[in-house]
Amino acid sequence: MPTFLKRWAKRLSLTGLIVMTSTALLHSDEGMWLYSNPPLKVLKERYNFEPSQEWLDHLRMSSVRFNSGGSGSFVSANGLVLTNHHVGADTLQKISTKDKDYIKTGFYAKSAADEVPAKDLELNVLLSITDVTEKVNGAAKKDMSPADASMARRKVMNELESQALEGKDKKKFRADIVTLYNGGAYHLYQFKRYDDVRLVFAPEKDIAFFGGDPDNFEYPRYDLDVCFFRAYEDGKPAQPEHYLKWSETGTKEGDLTFVSGHPGRTSRGLTMQHLEYIRDKLAPYQLNYLRRIEVLLKNYSDRSQSNRQEAQEDLFSIQNSRKARIGGIGGLQDPVLMGKKAKEEADLREAIAKDPKLKEYETAWAEVEATLKYAREYFIDYNLFERGQAFHSDIFSKARTLVRAADEKAKADGDRLREYRQSGLKSLELALFSEAPIHDNLEIVQLADSLGMMIEIAGADHPLVKKILNGKSPTARATELVRGSKLMQSSERKKLYEGGKDAIAASNDPMIALVKMVDDEARKVRKAYEEKVEEPQRQAYGKIAKARFAVQGTGVYPDATFTLRLSFGPIKGFEENGQMVPPYTTLNGAFERSKAQGNVDPFMLPESWHKAKDKMKLDTPFNFVSTADIIGGNSGSPVVDRKGEFVGIIFDGNIQSLVLDYAYSDVIARAVSVDCRGIMESLKSVYSATDLVNEILKK
Repeated sequence: MPTFLKRWAKRLSLTGLIVMTSTALLHSDEGMWLYSNPPLKVLKERYNFEPSQEWLDHLRMSSVRFNSGGSGSFVSANGLVLTNHHVGADTLQKISTKDKDYIKTGFYAKSAADEVPAKDLELNVLLSITDVTEKVNGAAKKDMSPADASMARRKVMNELESQALEGKDKKKFRADIVTLYNGGAYHLYQFKRYDDVRLVFAPEKDIAFFGGDPDNFEYPRYDLDVCFFRAYEDGKPAQPEHYLKWSETGTKEGDLTFVSGHPGRTSRGLTMQHLEYIRDKLAPYQLNYLRRIEVLLKNYSDRSQSNRQEAQEDLFSIQNSRKARIGGIGGLQDPVLMGKKAKEEADLREAIAKDPKLKEYETAWAEVEATLKYAREYFIDYNLFERGQAFHSDIFSKARTLVRAADEKAKADGDRLREYRQSGLKSLELALFSEAPIHDNLEIVQLADSLGMMIEIAGADHPLVKKILNGKSPTARATELVRGSKLMQSSERKKLYEGGKDAIAASNDPMIALVKMVDDEARKVRKAYEEKVEEPQRQAYGKIAKARFAVQGTGVYPDATFTLRLSFGPIKGFEENGQMVPPYTTLNGAFERSKAQGNVDPFMLPESWHKAKDKMKLDTPFNFVSTADIIGGNSGSPVVDRKGEFVGIIFDGNIQSLVLDYAYSDVIARAVSVDCRGIMESLKSVYSATDLVNEILKK
């Protein structure tokens, strides 16, 4: 699956906007809080808990971001990292072979020599946060056009990131400027970077994703959705100063817990017009796009065992996103939720209108609405040609990276597109030169289907559509492009990348030629979209953010940005359809659920579990729910108690949590975690992973 689609699917993002939430927080567990602005007042007033700076720093530097779109944490002094199986599945599929399917059968490395290197996995640990708001905003002068303001911001952001890495090993560190409150603040995040990561343990898919799609986003759950990796540095296991101690006692109902992870994107501060645009235009389009790919991958998988192995992780990601999108759209179609959002907006606008000092912000809503006109105008070309939805192909994605890298690397760092800035090149190169297999038959099927979709959406008479197809059917054109390309070979990609503009100009690779054919038009629509949609929206939402600061104060959290956040909430069940749903499930519940469903897929427990049943402590807590505020990207986030000890790992939310993109509620929405006790009992009794257990418990 192309990188843009994989990350989009995993983070469950409906929009690229980063704006500030508008909800008052003093009486709820709401919030994806910045580590630089933790909810100290709320925690003290609501839970009589005051985390120290040492407590916060330790949790922050024990937390890990996965470049594949998820979260994790260090759980030993020897570089052991824990995340979800479904976060690790991207790597599991890439390292699988015809004879060994790591997703299906699982894996346990009994020694360091047995640990399997990941193909292109990068882990990030947040080391420091620096406020650079004045420098970034100062670059965009008031008299600048949107185009010039956008370029000025890009230039200073690229330069600040490069400056942050001066004198540092760029292989080991990275720097990113994060936009918060949509221009209300800009923070420079500096990370420790690990790109030598190796698989240590993964359970079988049948227990990692027990219940499959029917149980996904439901509760009760019975999943061992965990995967252990090890980070290496200079060829040796990393020795992190900070890692989480494993709780041996676990939790009980009512205990306060904390989630430290990387929520992808939320859209809680959008204007009503913008939410309606998403409800009526963007979200239905995205949902139909996901459904189309899901059908394609399901049909491909059903043709043979080898096809299933090639497509299974992509299919899971798409199914997961499709179900999440349905829940999100449901929220936007709910008149109660939309009425709440409308009232919040009306209250804010009324407060602005009453204060003469805030008059300059009154026009912001009209300015957002004006951008939506252009968003609709550029919708088709932007999604098909710049976002690449017409070219559902890993080879095309890599070809575009090669062509654009040759152009962008020739520019001064400050003038480059953000994805080609100097500070991010090591991460870009890791993905570009990945040795992960690219399956040509799957590539042809996916590319042919997306070319067919392009005709359906843009029309057969669209000038660029005609050029792309070159008088051929989608299938014939896709076959020609994939079979004729050498870019499945990492060595060929390295040669073109290192050769720069001259190598790209001399290349006769058909996929490179396709990228060059569409790139001018794609760049034009990107530029227009940035100038007429993104930059004006950034300025308008910046006004709204400042108005909210003035009316509500600055003690609020920004929308999610796939950067590290702290959430909290007690372990608490909920009422559904008149029935109380308890907060915990047990290991025995998995056997009962399997039996009740006839012991058939996706409710079939692995043979290893049946063999171990007699020696398992079946009353051990397995999964639990809390009121913590999470969203896509939080998958794999550690859950800790007041002592900062590891008590669980986030892997899902219930179906009622899917509206959290737009509004938080703790009435019935819940975050779902694997309990530390269920993990430990499984490692001991089912998998006899004695060395792994001893390392975790430091025995």
